[in-house]
Amino acid sequence: MSEKKQLIVKWSVTVVAGFLCFILWSFIYFRVFGFMSPKTAIMKWNNRELRSGMQMLSSRMDRAGDQLDILEMRDNDVYRQVLGMKAIPADLRRLTFPDPDLRYAYLDSLPHSAMMRRTALRMDELTRRASVLSQSLDAVTDMSQRAGEMASCVPCFNPVDMFGDRISISSRFGYRIDPITNEATFHSGIDISGPVGEPVYVTGDGIVESAEVDFSGYGNSIVVDHGFGYKTRYAHLRLMHVFAGKKVHRGDQIATMGNSGRSTGTHLHYEVSYMDSKVNPMNYLNEDMTREEYLSMVHPNEGGF
Repeated sequence: MSEKKQLIVKWSVTVVAGFLCFILWSFIYFRVFGFMSPKTAIMKWNNRELRSGMQMLSSRMDRAGDQLDILEMRDNDVYRQVLGMKAIPADLRRLTFPDPDLRYAYLDSLPHSAMMRRTALRMDELTRRASVLSQSLDAVTDMSQRAGEMASCVPCFNPVDMFGDRISISSRFGYRIDPITNEATFHSGIDISGPVGEPVYVTGDGIVESAEVDFSGYGNSIVVDHGFGYKTRYAHLRLMHVFAGKKVHRGDQIATMGNSGRSTGTHLHYEVSYMDSKVNPMNYLNEDMTREEYLSMVHPNEGGF
C-alpha cells in the first residue's frame, strides 16, 4: 500500500474515531450526567421564567379578587343599603363569558396554553367585576350627592293628624280577614279610621302619578311618585285636591278622608311601595313628632279642587 493510501486510511480512522468519541461524549454529557446544550438550557430557563411569572400573576389576581370581595360586600351591605338601593346579585357581578373555548382559541398555539387560558379567563372575570363595581360606586356617589333631596322625598310623615282619640289604625299591613268576603287576604297597606272630611296630607315630596275617581276597588285614590323607588297610595277618599302631574311637597293637603269604593266605613287606606314592592307603612310613620311640630309642617287646602 502506497504512503498516500496509508495517510488517507489513517485520517479516515482518526475522523471516524473522533466522531465516535464525540457521540460517546455527548451521550455521557447529556444522558448520564444530565447536562444540557446551551440552547436547551436557555429554553428551559425561559420556560421557568414564564411559569414563575404566570404563578406570580395568578397570586396577584388572587389578592385582587379578595379585595374585590371586600369592596363588593361593602357596596351591597353598607353603601347601597344605607341609601335604600337594591343590592347587586352575585351572579350579575360574576357574569361569565359565552363560548370560552372560542374566546381563548388564539392561545392554543402558545406554550403552556392551558395555564394561559386559565389566566386570561381569570383576568377577564376580575375586569368584569371591577367594571360592575365601578358603575355601582358611580351610582352610589350620585345617590349620596342627592341625599338631601332624598330625605325630603322618602315618605316618613303621617298622612293624617293621628294625635287624639278621633283617629285610629283599624287594619294593619299583612294577612287579615277581609271585612267584606270574610276570607283571609293580604292587606297591602294600613287603614286609618277617622271622621269624614279629615284632611289627608302627602307624606313626602313628589309628583302625583294618578288621581282617579272610581266607584269600586280603591274608590277615589291618589298615587304619588316620590322618586328614589318610593310611591304612596291614598285611597277611599272623599275629595281630591290634586291632579296627575302636580308637584307636591311633604305636608301638602291632597285630599279628605271618605268612604268611596270597596269600603265598609270612613277611613284612609295608605300604602307605601319601594322598588315596586309593597312595604309596611308602619315603618314610615313618625311617632317621635309632637302635635305642634306636625301642625307646623302641614299645609291645609283652603281653596279646594
